[in-house]
Amino acid sequence: MNNRMTCFKAPPSLHLAFVSWMCLLVGVWLLILLPDPSRAEVQARHIIKNGTIELGLQSGYWQAFTGLGNASSSNRSAIFVLPQIGYVVTDELSAGLLSGAFEVLVEPVGAHFFQPFSASLFGGSLVLKYNFLSFGRWMPYWDFGAGVTWTDLAPRIPEQSTQLEFLLETGPGMQYFITAESAISLGIRLHHISNSGLGDRNTGINAVLGLIGISFYFPD
Repeated sequence: MNNRMTCFKAPPSLHLAFVSWMCLLVGVWLLILLPDPSRAEVQARHIIKNGTIELGLQSGYWQAFTGLGNASSSNRSAIFVLPQIGYVVTDELSAGLLSGAFEVLVEPVGAHFFQPFSASLFGGSLVLKYNFLSFGRWMPYWDFGAGVTWTDLAPRIPEQSTQLEFLLETGPGMQYFITAESAISLGIRLHHISNSGLGDRNTGINAVLGLIGISFYFPD
């Protein structure tokens, strides 16, 4: 009997995303490790104030799962790109270690699905983010977003029958201020796509979205 081996060829978008993430990670670690006498002076609470504007870009890997809801398959994978425009809407709210400030972000979204077949998604979300400000230049956060998208993933999958879809997403993350004007971030979101009953098929697609990004801040 002859043994046969099947080689999986990753799509170009996956190669590009992997190279981009690795370059960003290497650059970030070099910046962190290089000596900088002013680094100790940077604190998130001195940057995140009412009126501060954030311009950011995140990208990440999206993977569906079947452990929540009634989705028929976990064979849905994508690369997401998320530009961000944020505005801090409160000054620091005093709560001990939980002290922080709320931020509202407009988040356009674009995605390329490569499993179970090639497909696209475009749209945008409104995101509410709580920034924890008690940890120096490290800034944990939690965000929650909701949005509207168009995708040609549906109606070609059994879960959804309309190309108009709605997003719900939430999860924690961490930002590290490289300087008083810039920060890098890692985050993870529980991500849900459905059509809210607008079509005859509406089994929600649940996924985990891992994100890496960079932001620039402009105080009021």
